[in-house]
Amino acid sequence: MNGKRILLVEDESPIREMVTFALSQDGYLVDEVVDGQSAEAKIAEHQPDLILLDWMLPNVSGLELLRGWKRNESTQEIPVIILTAKVEERDKVAGLNSGADDYITKPFSVKELSARIRAVLRRGASIIGDQIRIGPIQLDSKAHRVHLGGQSINLGPTEFRLLEFFMSHPDRVYSRSQLLDYVWGRNMYVEERTVDVHILRLRKLLKPLGCDRMIQTVRSYGYRFSATQ
Repeated sequence: MNGKRILLVEDESPIREMVTFALSQDGYLVDEVVDGQSAEAKIAEHQPDLILLDWMLPNVSGLELLRGWKRNESTQEIPVIILTAKVEERDKVAGLNSGADDYITKPFSVKELSARIRAVLRRGASIIGDQIRIGPIQLDSKAHRVHLGGQSINLGPTEFRLLEFFMSHPDRVYSRSQLLDYVWGRNMYVEERTVDVHILRLRKLLKPLGCDRMIQTVRSYGYRFSATQ
């Protein structure tokens, strides 16, 4: 058993049964609830490692629950995957803008769901003291140095902070506005296109070993840093 606890918030019984059975076979501990009130109670009882959240729920929508969790310090770091029948791009963007880590449309296969869960839960970074390593990239936050395949590369201060943030938060999608807040700071008034400029510079510096592909563009939303290219 991998011991990871997953909270499944889903009001459709067949989907709950299918997902719970499949994830239990994979070694996850699955808590099932059917609405927002039950979800809040279950989180208070056992905080999950990940939440699978149906968009359309009775009384309160999954999106409203998600926004509330992301505003709460005790729950804002719990990764959330939205389950929904909504297939429009604007719906996906709305979900990601609300803080979802991923989005899967119904009907879905349990194999795909398991792969998405593993990707979200994966913490590909090896962190020892001030050293972060993902694949061939090693970053020393204290010495302000980056090595690519053992070779030192020179990054500007903004590119360094951007890479440090990405490597500290792998496999999560961030919008341009979120990156401006986290990397540039909330008191800095910078246009969102500035993020694209620095992403382009960072990709060029990481290109020698193909590591530029680790910075992935998520269409109509923003960027993700992942060792899975």
